[in-house]
Amino acid sequence: MTGKLLIVEDEEKLAMLLRDYLAAAGFEPSCLYSGRDAVSRIREERPDLVLLDLMLPVKDGMEICREVRGFSDVPIIMVTARIEEIDRLLGLELGADDYICKPFSPREVVARVKAVLRRAGSRTIQSTRLLLDEGRYLATVDGHSLELTAVEFKLLQFMAASPGRIFGRQQLMDRIYPDQRVVADRTIDSHIKKLRKKIAAVCPEDEIIHSVYGVGYKFEMPAE
Repeated sequence: MTGKLLIVEDEEKLAMLLRDYLAAAGFEPSCLYSGRDAVSRIREERPDLVLLDLMLPVKDGMEICREVRGFSDVPIIMVTARIEEIDRLLGLELGADDYICKPFSPREVVARVKAVLRRAGSRTIQSTRLLLDEGRYLATVDGHSLELTAVEFKLLQFMAASPGRIFGRQQLMDRIYPDQRVVADRTIDSHIKKLRKKIAAVCPEDEIIHSVYGVGYKFEMPAE
């Protein structure tokens, strides 16, 4: 597996260590040691993946991720020593694709980079009305963009892959939070509510995500 990677990490020794391991794995990594130029660098160089530290001088990883998601779906893995659940949740809701907590093994980082890149280039779900392009995190209904967060995209993609199947909240949480983090029981309800609102904005006449009382949710796309 190959690809251009950008490592944004203010600990230079750690950044160079990651660079060396990723280069040995066949990637083309480059490094930035501050958040100052990260957004412009991503815009200009269009890397295939970004390893983004949360705590950076000048501009932090959260702000960088938010700005990048305004113009690019490049896969982003956030890296941090802060393991509070709220930071992890916010990072993923901003559009990060994965999260690695320090300390970590460089080999683990290489494995996670490969896994995220495989997911990013893997599946496209397409029907006469719905298009889900995982490689670009692009979701459209009847040609209208839904502008989903990464979590919302994963939820819709997971359910759309099995139309009519009922998924419980725990099944959906296991899918979008594979690291088994502890989140509130109603977290899925909140994501589903936002997802429905975005779908309704472009497709008000149809209900696509259905609630099944006492069980969970299912996806059904009405025919044209």
